[in-house]
Amino acid sequence: MERFDPGRAFARNLGWVTADEQALLRSRRVAIAGLGGVGGSHLVTLARLGVSKFHIADLDAFEMENFNRQYGARMSTIGRAKTDVLAEAARDVNPSVELRVFPDGVRADNVDDFLVDVDLYVDGLDFFAVAERRAVFAACASQGIPAITAAPLGMGVALLNFLPGHMTFDEYFGMEGESEPEQLLRFFVGLAPAGLQQRYLVDPTSIDLANQRGPSTAMGCELCAGAAASQALKILLGRGHVRAAPHGIQFDAYLDRTRRTWRPGGNRHPLQRLTLAIARRADDAPNARARDPDRRRGRRRARPGALGAERRQRAALALRAPGRPLVRGPRSAGRRHL
Repeated sequence: MERFDPGRAFARNLGWVTADEQALLRSRRVAIAGLGGVGGSHLVTLARLGVSKFHIADLDAFEMENFNRQYGARMSTIGRAKTDVLAEAARDVNPSVELRVFPDGVRADNVDDFLVDVDLYVDGLDFFAVAERRAVFAACASQGIPAITAAPLGMGVALLNFLPGHMTFDEYFGMEGESEPEQLLRFFVGLAPAGLQQRYLVDPTSIDLANQRGPSTAMGCELCAGAAASQALKILLGRGHVRAAPHGIQFDAYLDRTRRTWRPGGNRHPLQRLTLAIARRADDAPNARARDPDRRRGRRRARPGALGAERRQRAALALRAPGRPLVRGPRSAGRRHL
């Protein structure tokens, strides 16, 4: 068997990074919580970049429902712990990689240990893991650790950087004191204010926040890994401009479009508040009609199940609206931020 040589293994990175920067990447430590849809791809991409120290956490095992998008999901890994499978994948790329594994996941009671000596946190948690995500980002903010979240939305990626000295995760999303369904809605709306992915969602009923279900693609997950690793490189090497929240970016490969967003105040921004209000009204409308017979007068009787589909479609269309250009015509510098 050929002996591993890091100089040869990562030589093709040189040119985009210097030899000194490649050596610096080997000394950096990155934490990744969640090794499913995006987390596994984050780990392998950063390992190929030459990062050699990781903390990884996940409490789940692979199952067939993961096949459409998750890096480690295949017939040979069904039932195996995601931390075991991805640790093997990272060591196959770099046998000298240093891994601290948290097989019970990351929680409020172990998050400080998870972040010990970490230079950067990259979010890979499941979309619906609200409490765990808030705990990790809060710990990063208190310890001055940069954090990246990249969400696979449709066939694209929406990315936000939370950097020391700037707006925190909770300040941006405004989740404090809110119910779990409201927190999920705020997370969804705040991730991608431009809402590009909603323009080609063929079945709005596939997004069901209440039952923790939503569609996904492998393209979105792999784009997340590339976008997050590019930001990670700049943060870890201390070069290049890194935009911090409330600045964000969404790239959609299906639409061939990129949108930079700027939402001072995060979800407290007027546009965000409007989007949230429209989504809530769309969600509450069927219940309001059921409570008030007068509101049903003059309306055609809906077929069974139609109200739920109608409600979700209105919510999806409502979330789409803020992403449309406010002005038609030639591009201009004034339309860079939406």
